[in-house]
Amino acid sequence: MTVAPKRPQPLAGVRVLDVSQVMAGPYACMLLGDMGADVIKIEPPKSGDQTRGAMGFKLKGNDSMGFLNMNRNKRSVTLNLKSAAGRALLFKLVESADILVENYRPGVMKRLGIDYEACQKVNPRLVYVSISGFGQTGPWADRPGFDLMAQAMSGVMSVTGYPDGPPVKAGVPVADIGCALFATYAALSAYIGSRATGLGQYIDASLFDSAMAFSIWDMSEYWGTGRPPEPLGTANRMSAPYQAMACADGHFVMGATNQKLWHKLCVTLQRSDLLDDPRFGSVSLRLANRLALVALLEQSFIQQSSAYWVDHLLAAGIPAGPILSYPQAFEGAHGVARQMRIEIDHPVEGKVPNIGFAVKLSGTPQQVRRHPPLLGEHTGELLAELGLGAAEIAALQEQGAFADEH
Repeated sequence: MTVAPKRPQPLAGVRVLDVSQVMAGPYACMLLGDMGADVIKIEPPKSGDQTRGAMGFKLKGNDSMGFLNMNRNKRSVTLNLKSAAGRALLFKLVESADILVENYRPGVMKRLGIDYEACQKVNPRLVYVSISGFGQTGPWADRPGFDLMAQAMSGVMSVTGYPDGPPVKAGVPVADIGCALFATYAALSAYIGSRATGLGQYIDASLFDSAMAFSIWDMSEYWGTGRPPEPLGTANRMSAPYQAMACADGHFVMGATNQKLWHKLCVTLQRSDLLDDPRFGSVSLRLANRLALVALLEQSFIQQSSAYWVDHLLAAGIPAGPILSYPQAFEGAHGVARQMRIEIDHPVEGKVPNIGFAVKLSGTPQQVRRHPPLLGEHTGELLAELGLGAAEIAALQEQGAFADEH
């Protein structure tokens, strides 16, 4: 049997400069690295990315578990971008780069002289991505931006939680991760365009805009009715019943989102009274009378366990599922089958867990080619790639290119 030659990963040969810290920028660059890009992480000397030591559960080395989960498939070089020598080296890297991602406060890169206009003169085909809290324009542009502020100021927190409860943010950083995903697809789209035209472009991505982009159902309700959407707990604005339900041992989730499923649910529960109730005759009526509907359904659900109802509803063709903790999700049979926990060999920590690849490619499956880098681990390697000799490197060192910026 003839064995097909191994195919290169989709982004093999693409060079990405990761001039970012914490979450949105590093996560976007890791996604590119997972697809085969050569990602060069440019970090401040001595301290490095803030998540190395200041955030998340720390291990025996200097890096946190959070850092290790956002920075695989990268090489690290330390540069003092406040020094002329450090900026000169950045421009040398820009010459061969396809994409640059930065997440400094708006205006910082321009003050340093390494903004898009400056880098575009060095490399016209460069795709330059700026990630910020609120974007490069508008009255909030200069504000510091974190996921919590973006969730609060985008409207996301106004619909999260339960009615009459205190403000609640989403349990995961939806603005950060959403911005990373939007920035990644924009960068790849612009890169594809640059291959045809020879011209890159500037991408302005923000946590605020990204969080707002998730509001499809919420803003559809507002624009359709004129009423600002409010929190619904686990319920849905467009269908009922579709939420968590109380049962004998806690809660489970289920959804009967159309007439066919609604009929199946009533038959499964042996609740002909619900089928005959005029308050529940259509999706719109069930939505209008959702609280009464849920109370009546839970009279049945409270009689049995979550496992019982999940099994019985699924057998009837009705979507349902248990509410799992993260350990249950990652260590359960399906999480294991989907390889959502992988292990990486690290030179200091040994084997460390990482969240697995969220999408699977059949012909070019993602690989962990590089462990999350130690701070400055590849500085010498990259300087050699730039063709710099020992005397030139010593001169750059004397000029402050690699010195602590403080």
